[in-house]
Amino acid sequence: MELQEKTAIITGSAKGIGFEIARTFARQGACVVLVDRSGAEKAAESLKNQHYDAIPVSLDITDMKAVNNAVEAVANAKGHIDILVNNAGIIARGDILDLSREQWLQVMDVNVNGNFYFCKAVVPYMIRQHSGSIINITSIAGKMGDITAAPVYGTSKGAINTLTKSLARQLAEYGIRVNAVAPHAIETDMSADWTNDKRQEVIEAIPLKRMGKPEEVAEAALFLASERSSFITGEILNVNGGQLMD
Repeated sequence: MELQEKTAIITGSAKGIGFEIARTFARQGACVVLVDRSGAEKAAESLKNQHYDAIPVSLDITDMKAVNNAVEAVANAKGHIDILVNNAGIIARGDILDLSREQWLQVMDVNVNGNFYFCKAVVPYMIRQHSGSIINITSIAGKMGDITAAPVYGTSKGAINTLTKSLARQLAEYGIRVNAVAPHAIETDMSADWTNDKRQEVIEAIPLKRMGKPEEVAEAALFLASERSSFITGEILNVNGGQLMD
């Protein structure tokens, strides 16, 4: 198993892509820490019922103190933190005329600040052990601008892309790799509210002519978390059916 005896923290992991990443990592032998505002207990219980090592943590990732306390508790309990997956994120719909200041601040707080808080909290432990893998779940919108969302979503993901590359450069000397996965058109709650016309429009623009599955994003995250990607850092891996090729 590729992640045997590893400890992995996955944010936004009560459902969707985050839960699939947690389940995929657990299958590969990791102890998975499922972080979410709600539903973490139920999600962790479902993994425990399959005899996987899972720890639920309920918190708001925009609360820096709560993040620090949770990371410290995990480190004390397990002795090491090997992997962080920053998956938690929210979206806003509409154009700039529809977007309120409150929506802008909320999306930026969750998608950017929350990721930063978790990175800042785990890095000292990874530096101490001289190893670690941080994986940020970003979006195609962070590379090419928003397609189906308000402009704040792509802006927040573009910030995460830059954070990924900045941390990859700063932390490489400590043996810490920092990468990102940029999905598009994945079957999750975020895409569930599309109209049929919108769904068909999106699918027609994808060379593979279909939506993606959360499991396919999880496999990309597993690759970046494992030793198979030991010479890769600062990469933003597209998982979008060919919609963007860069």
